[in-house]
Amino acid sequence: MNPADLLGAMKRTVEQLAAFNDIAKALTSTLEVREVLQVVMQKVSQLLKPSNWSLVLQDERGRLYFEITVGEGAEQLKALTLAPGEGIAGSVFASGEPRLVHDVREDPTFSVRFDQTTHFKTRSVIAVPLRSKGSTLGVIELVNGRTDPPFTFDDLQSLTGMADYVAIAIENARNFQRVQELTLIDEHTGLYNARHLRALLDHEVRRAGRFSHPLSLIFLDMDFFKRVNDTHGHLVGSAVLKEMGEVLTRTVRGVDSVFRYGGDEFSVLLIETDVLGSRRIGERVRDAVREHVFLTSQGLSMKLTASLGVATYPVHAQSALELLQAADQAMYRVKSAGRDGILSAADNPKAALPSAL
Repeated sequence: MNPADLLGAMKRTVEQLAAFNDIAKALTSTLEVREVLQVVMQKVSQLLKPSNWSLVLQDERGRLYFEITVGEGAEQLKALTLAPGEGIAGSVFASGEPRLVHDVREDPTFSVRFDQTTHFKTRSVIAVPLRSKGSTLGVIELVNGRTDPPFTFDDLQSLTGMADYVAIAIENARNFQRVQELTLIDEHTGLYNARHLRALLDHEVRRAGRFSHPLSLIFLDMDFFKRVNDTHGHLVGSAVLKEMGEVLTRTVRGVDSVFRYGGDEFSVLLIETDVLGSRRIGERVRDAVREHVFLTSQGLSMKLTASLGVATYPVHAQSALELLQAADQAMYRVKSAGRDGILSAADNPKAALPSAL
């Protein structure tokens, strides 16, 4: 190797080490995968100078999608998905092995539909898998155009080293998300729990006050639920609770949040909903519970009812705690009046009786 080539190789090694050091710093300073990926994007562009590049991840349906795209036609790519095994990126995901393609016209796995969508002319590609604990999480793919020089084996080695950092970042972020979910999700129903309700309620009350919007809360208690456990056992009781959560989620709007507060108590947070609107939604929930036949899949045909209390900010409460207490107290007044009904916080208890609804 002549002195000029040696100097170039040493310079490249120093640049690689500096890039890896910057990525490692980002990795240890945050659990936000986006922040790490932003650093990786910058270093990839500086070190390898691709025309385009993408980060491809797998969604819950098993399809691959473009989490990040940089370069010509990036916006068009974001609307596309591909199957594992499709194209160069898909083949790398399926095999878990990195690939360097000097000229895609000579590669049978190259898929032309992405160039057709973006009107880009691909020449050379590097694709490396993001692997963690024996699983492939996604693929980083670098692309050079027809007039660009092809990638080299040194480029492939550099990108493979960066991919290890990206895989660690994604795995750490996902693990952190799982831990967060364990503290926010009720294990029996899959709904948010009371801890998350209290945190979200504080936030939404502040937001409602800032923008002068109403905010309502439904507090629901299942009637005579103890009889279910006493008659059929706690496993059946848990199945009923899960099914109740499904009934509530189907019945309320997509913008609303359903919580298992504890025991056989549930809550529904109604965003930008006034007294009249919350009453209507509460009546719809009450009717849905009345009409539903529980546990038919287990050979049981169980009919249940619920008692509901509704409160609205700022009509019935001036804080998150007051809103929760007002809805809870309204629910207990329904219980006292005979169950299977609904009351707003300021209603006469007689209005809760089914015959009056």
